[in-house]
Amino acid sequence: MQLKLYIIAFMTLLLPFAGNAQEKDIRVHDPVVIKQNDTYHLFCTGRGIAHFTSTDMENWTEAEAVFPEKPSWTDDVVPNFRNHIWAPDIIFHNGTYYLYYSVSAFAKNTSAIGVVTNKTLDANDENYKWTDHGIVIQSHPNRDLWNAIDPNIIFDEDGTPWMSFGSFWDGLKLVKMDPSLLKIATPQEWHTIARRERSFELSDKNPGDAALEAPFIFKKDGWYYLFLSWDLCCRGANSTYKVVVGRSRTVEGPYFDRDQKNLFHGGGSLVIQGNDNWYGAGHCSIYHFGEEDYLFFHAYDASDNGRSKLKIRPVYWTSEGWPRVKPLD
Repeated sequence: MQLKLYIIAFMTLLLPFAGNAQEKDIRVHDPVVIKQNDTYHLFCTGRGIAHFTSTDMENWTEAEAVFPEKPSWTDDVVPNFRNHIWAPDIIFHNGTYYLYYSVSAFAKNTSAIGVVTNKTLDANDENYKWTDHGIVIQSHPNRDLWNAIDPNIIFDEDGTPWMSFGSFWDGLKLVKMDPSLLKIATPQEWHTIARRERSFELSDKNPGDAALEAPFIFKKDGWYYLFLSWDLCCRGANSTYKVVVGRSRTVEGPYFDRDQKNLFHGGGSLVIQGNDNWYGAGHCSIYHFGEEDYLFFHAYDASDNGRSKLKIRPVYWTSEGWPRVKPLD
């Protein structure tokens, strides 16, 4: 009897991680997702912003890119920009889809976040048309110790929109947005929501050794959960990406991890990381679809020359309110 009870208890412990993750072997980087009617739309880093659709989160079909040609303003930020647009974020607000995106040169903060809108994501709808509104925020080398990439939009308890963003330098920022969602609010309000220790001897132009980026804030049960990526992406077998999390009762922070370490002081509790089969895992987004929460991210496939692949994990929440996901296979 005792053995039977032990087995039942052990299987119950494993339940949150049971079953196969819903994913398909497609190459993506920095995925974000939204659902319109019965279709999931995934946007990610790629030429013109890559776009995939699915009805089951498992079988994905590549759609046309958002920008067949690069936005006209991008050469002013990155000379000879080749339309390889990074790290989008997608929201639906007051009948309009807002797609934020990043324009940058690798390892430089010659960067800008732009926004493009559409009334529908259905390419067969007569109202389907992407309208670009240009730059929302821009960073400049030697002026800014932050990097204007990796945007994410969250609305607070009062319905005020905020954008979190950032990569390396002096950490991740949060800035209040105008109600139009097309520009920063005035008067401006800024916060630093996560940092890691940066070596003093590095110049302001250097990204530095405080490796963190890709904030994504998810609201659940009265908490704001700040997910972010630590360490190195985009390096094949040398990728060391991982996702960590902290939480706060207010969107402005401060955010603390499970051990009550402030993310402003380098805190962060591990959510997912690489292993022998996947060199690194990171740049996540998280959503509530149906009855479950899902973590979307990319990981670098050791069996396929370190190419980045889509990974999806159902999220289990502990009794203390912390997210857990099944480790990579």
